[in-house]
Amino acid sequence: MKERIALNLNTIGCRIKEAAERVNRSAEGVTLVAVTKSVGLDEILALYELGIRDFGENRLDVALEKIKQCPSDIRWHYLAPVQTRKARDIAARFTVADAVDRVRAAEVLQKRCEELDCHLEILVEVNVSGEESKHGFDESLLSEAVERIRRMDRLSLQGLMTMAPWEAEEKVLRRCFAGLKKLCVAHNLPVCSMGMTDDFEIAIEEGSTQVRIGRALFV
Repeated sequence: MKERIALNLNTIGCRIKEAAERVNRSAEGVTLVAVTKSVGLDEILALYELGIRDFGENRLDVALEKIKQCPSDIRWHYLAPVQTRKARDIAARFTVADAVDRVRAAEVLQKRCEELDCHLEILVEVNVSGEESKHGFDESLLSEAVERIRRMDRLSLQGLMTMAPWEAEEKVLRRCFAGLKKLCVAHNLPVCSMGMTDDFEIAIEEGSTQVRIGRALFV
């Protein structure tokens, strides 16, 4: 299992490097978040031993059990939209909330961080594709949301995140990813989180600084 994961990670690393070089970027500017929602502790520890420090989970109860058993220097990313009843555990146990899609969710996280005397990094999710099935802010509402969230002293707004349409044509993917990058630049936000197993190379070519990879690590 460890050898297979090591081989997969090396392959993905090469693909990240090649995609970055195609647009005169350095692969060092791209963070790989290992999405481990479908695997267990052994796979997480194997990746940790291979140097991965950013891990993403979207099922809170399962994630909390994993976090208890893992090294303390892991940066845990909560990948699902924030529900009010889960905000305390997210604030207490995660490094980053990657999919803040409402100002109200940010307000609740701010309050829980105040109660716990902690801080939390966040990414704001943007629905660049305009799909009704997608979470995230409409572009027209983003500026106001960013302004309000930046006033929350317990939250550190690092960047934006989006998910491209499933199985879309390359030109559609590029338009979506380029749109998010433009918004990151406009709002002076360093983290541009976009791209998953099936489209991360295109995302990197369009400016992604963080890709979320799950399936390709464990096949």
